[in-house]
Amino acid sequence: MKIYFAASIRGGRDDWASYLEIVRQLREYGEVLTEHIGDAELGAAGEDIGDRNIHDRDLGWLKSSDCLVAEVTTPSLGVGYEVGKATEWGKPVLCLYRPAEGRSLSAMIAGSNGLTLKEYQSANELNQIFEHYFRSR
Repeated sequence: MKIYFAASIRGGRDDWASYLEIVRQLREYGEVLTEHIGDAELGAAGEDIGDRNIHDRDLGWLKSSDCLVAEVTTPSLGVGYEVGKATEWGKPVLCLYRPAEGRSLSAMIAGSNGLTLKEYQSANELNQIFEHYFRSR
């Protein structure tokens, strides 16, 4: 299985350690096409390969993937775009969200019936979420 993992880069990298753990756990279920999302060296500016190259490469990866897993806690225009494209293309989409006081999830994600939304508080909960999501497919 090819898994496209999406999470904030230019929208903020405060959660990079969580992204790294998500990538580590997703590897148990398939090939993660976007492992670089969890890289500690990847800053908020992203990769230095040009915006068009990133766009085209990432959409190619997304199109070739079997599903999208998106960490949507930190708002990101790019992640929203990828979720929209994946749902448009009929791909299974799992969105992960850590609720916190003073923060709310976009209605475009929370109100979509084209994806599965799972809330979590810690990486310990992800194992069960992934097990249920991937094994029930």
